[in-house]
Formats: sequence, structure tokens, C-alpha cells
Amino acid sequence: MTVNPTIQRELPADLVRDRLPRHVAVIMDGNGRWAKRQGLPRIMGHRRGVDTLKDMLRCCKDWGISALTAYAFSTENWGRPLEEVDFLMTLFERVLRQELREMMAEEVQIHFVGNLDALPKSLREEIQRSMAETRNNTGIRFTVATNYGGRQEIIQACREIATKVQQGHLQPEQIDEALFERHLYTAGHADPDLLIRTSGEMRISNFLLWQVAYAELYVTNTLWPDFDRNEFHRALSAYQQRDRRFGKVKV
Repeated sequence: MTVNPTIQRELPADLVRDRLPRHVAVIMDGNGRWAKRQGLPRIMGHRRGVDTLKDMLRCCKDWGISALTAYAFSTENWGRPLEEVDFLMTLFERVLRQELREMMAEEVQIHFVGNLDALPKSLREEIQRSMAETRNNTGIRFTVATNYGGRQEIIQACREIATKVQQGHLQPEQIDEALFERHLYTAGHADPDLLIRTSGEMRISNFLLWQVAYAELYVTNTLWPDFDRNEFHRALSAYQQRDRRFGKVKV
């Protein structure tokens, strides 16, 4: 998580600390297109994207944002070329192994959400180790959605609840939003206040379908590897200009 010491560490003066999002989620899109524009293989875009994510995590911590969730690998991404998928699995594992010591020093609490059972065994082991070793850290909650799909998450929650009803442990009338949320991958996590998508695509791509019901959306044409603190500053400025009513009318 080492960053250039000349990068602004303090919250920009035009941002109001009390109006910052507590939880930011990001759809990190555009790594492949960035690499293509540079005349590089797609995998180089993913490498650069990791550096961007590390700096954004540090930026959130510096500026007082308490949670960051990143969409790293979707259930649909298995359909990409085998070479790219294998590279991504190896990259995730290597980054976890190399960055864990600094994550500990920075008090980062790491979480992974998604169908982790389908991941390579060695990666699962690194994931479990990173979550176990950082579980008591209090600096920032960093959640990585890996082999994650919002529809899959909702179906799994429905199956678990249906099983409890079938077994007589739960009555249908007891099912409410709070109970449903306890069966999601993100149980115990606050919903995102701000969802950022890079590369200009106007969709949420099966990401946190339940959780972003009232998140503010911010879409930028900037490709993920070029999304720096200045771009994040713009996103936060736009967020602070929003009037969040959650379906209600202010009087």
C-alpha cells in the first residue's frame, strides 16, 4: 500500500467530512481497454488496476471513509479466456501474500464475499489466512467481491431461508428485510452509500443488487487504471451535492 509521499493525504478542503460516504463500493472496469490503448496485453491492465485499488484503499483510510468494497471477479468472469482467468487467480493470491504485512500495519480488516468454494485451493487458503489475521484490525473494512454475483447471492439466501421454513425453524411471517440480510454474503456489513463505476458503462453488472438499493451512483468515463485521487475527489464532490431522501420527502 505504499504511495507517493507527494500525494494529498489530508481531506481536500472543499469536502465536508460529516457528509462523506461511510461505505464506497467500486466496479473496477476498463483494465483491458486501458492495456489495449497502451499496446499492452490485457493482463498488464489488471496489474495496473491492482495498484489503483491499493491507492484508493489508502485514500479512503486517509480521508476518513470507513469501508471500501471492490468488485474483483464476477460469476460471469469465468467466461473470459482461460489464460486471463488463470492470471487473475494467481494475481489475487500473490497480492494477498505480498501485501498482508502492510495491511496489518495499516489496520486494514479484510473480507471476501462470493462463492469462495469455487476458487483454487491455494487462493482459498490465502483468503482465509488474510481474513483471520486482520479480523481485529479497526482502520478500514476492505471487502473484495470474488466469484460474486448478486443474483446468486439472493438465490442462496432464499434457499437457506426456505430450508429453515421447511424444517420448522422459521415461520413465513417472520421473514423481513433484516432476516433476509442476515443470509446474504454481506451479513453484518453496512450497505454502500456511494457506488462508483469506471469506464463509462451505465450498468451495475450483477453487483450488490440488494445492497445498492439506495446507494448514490457515480459513473465516470475514466478507465480504472487511471482512476486516481483527483478522480475520487470528483466522485466525492458529486456525492456531496446529492440530496439523499431514501424515497421520502423532506419537509
